[in-house]
Order: sequence, then structure tokens, then C-alpha cells
Amino acid sequence: MAEWLEVILRTAISVIVLFFLTKLLGKRQVSQLSLFEYITGITIGSLAAYISMDLQTNWYLGLISLAVWISFSLVIEYIQLKNKKLRDWIDGKGTILIENNKILENNLKKEKLTLDDLTEQLRKKNVFSAAEVEFAIMETTGDINVLLKKENQPVTPKQLGIKVPDGQASQAVIMDGEIIDKALSSVGLTRKWLHEELDKHGVRIEDVFLAQVSPGGEVYFDLYNDRGKVPVHSNKQALLSSLQACKTELERLTMTDKHSAKMTETHARQLENIIQEVKALH
Repeated sequence: MAEWLEVILRTAISVIVLFFLTKLLGKRQVSQLSLFEYITGITIGSLAAYISMDLQTNWYLGLISLAVWISFSLVIEYIQLKNKKLRDWIDGKGTILIENNKILENNLKKEKLTLDDLTEQLRKKNVFSAAEVEFAIMETTGDINVLLKKENQPVTPKQLGIKVPDGQASQAVIMDGEIIDKALSSVGLTRKWLHEELDKHGVRIEDVFLAQVSPGGEVYFDLYNDRGKVPVHSNKQALLSSLQACKTELERLTMTDKHSAKMTETHARQLENIIQEVKALH
């Protein structure tokens, strides 16, 4: 086999094997790594390069080495789940850098951090004065988490005695020019309603890159090819969305609750009449 062809084959095998082994190790391998996971990641990358490029040795030896590393990593992770002492020894513990508004210089030296490093990390947390900090800790991943003094913490609606509705995410009803029926039904809307909205703004489905509907009934279109964005904010549509959601729930009750089916069916018809009247409003 020609060397260039062998390199292609080995590289393809390495990519496939690495993909499945990384999936096996879990998501932490692609997010925040512990010290051992960092070492494992570097080693696996080096072994993959060896498999791809070292044509003087048998490629399967690299795969064996990869399998050993992955197996060892999985065993370590399992033991860490079962044994906190070993987990603390391998991953380490968080280091307190500021406590009771006092910077702990010895802990900074232990983590090889300068005051410049600390203030930089505080600024990343939108804290520009150490005097605002009650507590700061460096996690095992290297991140620094900060607890502000109570007087410097933002005021919450709960502290003001204000009740706020539960937050709900907007639903994407069109993505890449394709209608997402499940998202439409989750907000009590139909394809017919969606087509009406598209027609109202002179937009074709195939021209829509993204369309979202907020819980309040606000509609947002983003078109392909940077042709512009069409935000729609409509109190009327918010009302229609709520009415349609109620009608959908009544229709569901009609099918599931036979005892009150007649009553719920009547209410559903009445709601449909109201919906049509609201649609006729200008």
C-alpha cells in the first residue's frame, strides 16, 4: 500500500476511534477538565497522531495503547464516584482565595496566582473591587467563583415582594425552512395559523431561516441570505395564542374525560367563535 494512502487510512481510523472513545468518556472531556482528564486528553491526542503518522510500526499497537488508556480512565472515574477521598486526591479540592472580605495570600501562593491574576478573574465576574467580595474560591477546574457582600448583590423580585410568572423559552417553529410541528402544538398553534402569519408578511416558508414564537405570542422571522429580519410584536396575536392554547386543552379534555365531554366540547366551540371574532378585529 502506498504511504500516502496508508496515512489517510490510519487517520480515518484514528478519527473514528477517538470519536467513540471520547463519547465513552463523557461530556467533561470537552468542557472543564480535571488534572487527570487533562493529562488523558493530551495522551490520547498524542497516541492518535502516532497511529496516523508512524509508518514504521504496526498501527494496531497504537489502538491497543488507546484502549488501555481509556480503560484506565474509566476505572479511575468509577473509583472517584465511589470514593470521595480518592476523588479529592486525584482532582484536588477548591482553594479559598477570599474569605470574610480578606484575601488569603498563602492560598494565592499555593495556587501560584498573583494579585493581577486574581483581579483579572474578578473582573471576568463583573467585580471591579475586591472590597465588594465576601467569598471567592478557585474550583478544581481553575474557575474562580465569587460571592458578593449582601449589600452588593443585585436586588431580586422576591426581596421586593414581587411575584413573577415562570419563565418559558420561545419555541422555534421553523428552522432551515422546515416547519416543526411539535413546537407549534406546544404553544397551541397550527400550521394554518403559521401560513397565515407568513402570508401576512409576504414571506415564503423556504425563505425562512428561523421563526420563533414567544410565550406571549410574539413572532420573530429571520430570513435566508441576510434579506432582513421581520420582528412582529402583536397584542392581538398574544391574545389569539392564549385563546388557541385554551381551545387545544379543551379539545384534549373532550377526548380524555368522557363524563364532561359534552360541556368541554361546547366551551371549545364557543372559544372557536371568540377566536374568529378576534381575528376579524383590525
